[in-house]
Amino acid sequence: MESLIAVTARCEIRAVIRFLHAKKLQPVEIHRQLSEIYGETCISIQHVRKWCREFSEGRTDIHDEKRSGRSSISDEGRKQF
Repeated sequence: MESLIAVTARCEIRAVIRFLHAKKLQPVEIHRQLSEIYGETCISIQHVRKWCREFSEGRTDIHDEKRSGRSSISDEGRKQF
């Protein structure tokens, strides 16, 4: 009973990577399992390796870090929402 998950959030994929990495799975095996479930929406093996390295170095947060620079929505655009 295998089904693909079509829509995913980046933090969801990272949480799965963190979980499987904690179970001592290698990045190649993590990527294989992600590909089984997420299909074409799966991230690349290079990104899986990057996240495994981040978690090995002590990172625990699965969300994007704040970036400096211009926001993607102007103040006027925010008023419309």
